[in-house]
Amino acid sequence: MAENKTKATKGSVSGFLKKIATKQVREDCFTLVDVMGSVSKSEPVMWGSAIVGFGSHHYVYESGREGDMPVIAFSPRKQAIALYFLGGVKSVENELKTLGKHETGKGCLYVKAIGDVKLPVLKKILAKAWKEGTRRKARS
Repeated sequence: MAENKTKATKGSVSGFLKKIATKQVREDCFTLVDVMGSVSKSEPVMWGSAIVGFGSHHYVYESGREGDMPVIAFSPRKQAIALYFLGGVKSVENELKTLGKHETGKGCLYVKAIGDVKLPVLKKILAKAWKEGTRRKARS
């Protein structure tokens, strides 16, 4: 069975973020570290080479495949900052209606700039995602 490529590493979150070329994206990512750290009461960890995650959730699929993933995370991508959380965007559909400018994918929330969204709503979304993710962990 193939092994997961994205794992928690000892890489420097601050070092990774300081290398982001675009000043606004870099500042937005440091804001996300503060917000996610506040919501999770945990320290950021690099997952792979480009994902900043908080907390850890161990999963086991019916197929027997298992691994670990962050409970909440983000990654600065070329088009937008991707925010990841357990349960995907379905669990926060109501909050997304008042978030501001964003897009969603299968399990991700994409924002081009933190200034495009209402920060209190984003905090509420991340707190809800953290609560759901840690609840799942307790059941696993």
